[in-house]
Amino acid sequence: MAPTPSIPKAAFWMALSISSFLAMSVAGRATTAELNVFQVLELRSVIGFFILLPLVLTSGGFAAMRTQRPLAHIARNVVHYTGQAAWLYALTLIPLAVLISIEFTTPIWTAILAVTFLGERLSRPKLAAVVLGLIGVVVIVRPGVDAVDPGHLVVLGAAVCFGISLVLVKSLTRTDSVVRIIFWMLIIQSALGLIPALYVWRTPSLELWPWILLIAFTGMSSHFCMARALTYADATVISPMDFLRVPLSALVGWLLYHEQIDAFTAGGALLILMGNLLNLQRKPVQPAEVAAS
Repeated sequence: MAPTPSIPKAAFWMALSISSFLAMSVAGRATTAELNVFQVLELRSVIGFFILLPLVLTSGGFAAMRTQRPLAHIARNVVHYTGQAAWLYALTLIPLAVLISIEFTTPIWTAILAVTFLGERLSRPKLAAVVLGLIGVVVIVRPGVDAVDPGHLVVLGAAVCFGISLVLVKSLTRTDSVVRIIFWMLIIQSALGLIPALYVWRTPSLELWPWILLIAFTGMSSHFCMARALTYADATVISPMDFLRVPLSALVGWLLYHEQIDAFTAGGALLILMGNLLNLQRKPVQPAEVAAS
């Protein structure tokens, strides 16, 4: 039975989700200042598995985690792992608000890919969303006016990877539960990152472990809380709340890292927001898709 719609409850869960995303960004900065991106991802996956374990045991145990679509899980996680590595690397290169703004193009790439791979119809609102999102990226990056920051391209690549991953998650949720999808995400990504992590391994300092635990926990809590919010309100309500991450990340960047945000970033972020709102006129995002992405 679906929960009764409630804007206050949706706002509560979104506040937790946004807080988790912001904490994950700060923890990502702290961990990548001392450790290689691959080691951070490996620690996050391994610790995340133990965080998930109680949920696995209460969801039928390991027998319930069997899947009939191993290749789909592998494909999804290769792409998602690449996106996460790019996102963490970009975190060391560009201001938080710029990174989050460009990351918000993910739903737009998802819309393009869903037309190609899932047979969804390219409606006028969806096309307008794509155009606005691309213009927003151009406004932020300003190619031909300023030298393009490599961090812009890295996070744009991460957003495309996240878009591909979300399309594959959409397909997987037709046959597999959210817990099963996350279970295989942690298993496969732990395996993918093991050799790179061992190659660059450095023993983390004692002071770094709280940040490592925080990035592992918030990496899961951010998506879980957003999925909970979507059970209480439609995506048309949730998406504008989620976009508060942009000004809040700018505030965090200013307070902690003395980052400055220009008018071009603000204008481009607004265009991307408008594109996302237009994109919501299609089929609403399902909680299961968010939790597993």
